[in-house]
Amino acid sequence: MPEYTFRVNGEQVTVDVPGDVRLLWVLRDVLGVTGPKYGCGINVCKACTSHVNGKAVSPCSVPVSELRPGDEVTTIEGLAGDDGLHPMQQAWIDHDVSQCGYCQPGQIMAAVDLVRRVAAEGRAITDDDLDGIRNICRCGTYPRIRQAIRAGAERM
Repeated sequence: MPEYTFRVNGEQVTVDVPGDVRLLWVLRDVLGVTGPKYGCGINVCKACTSHVNGKAVSPCSVPVSELRPGDEVTTIEGLAGDDGLHPMQQAWIDHDVSQCGYCQPGQIMAAVDLVRRVAAEGRAITDDDLDGIRNICRCGTYPRIRQAIRAGAERM
């Protein structure tokens, strides 16, 4: 089988898997990185949202063969620095967002991506921006998710 080398949460990894294996399975089953959750496997629910080179992606839809040695995959496990929680993670706690928690890693990763994109445009988060997040939460904590995103954005 071919080998694929890339970085995951700051560490270089090499995996020996078929090229059509999705990144989500490489992360979870090969590398043991379980923060990105399997929800639908077809890029709809977004429970697996992670970052590739700083942009939100659904690893369930990315074949490992698309990754290059310089690519950086960041999951919820790699979001925070050595000094504790990322501001968005702290906002999630402060606003008591989680109920079951299954979608929350993907929600947080999507929120961080949104805040970074909006900040790069030099503007504040709008309701339209928040409406653009397509992550599904079966518990329906959307009002608290929106509050936490706004609070996290202020701290980022």
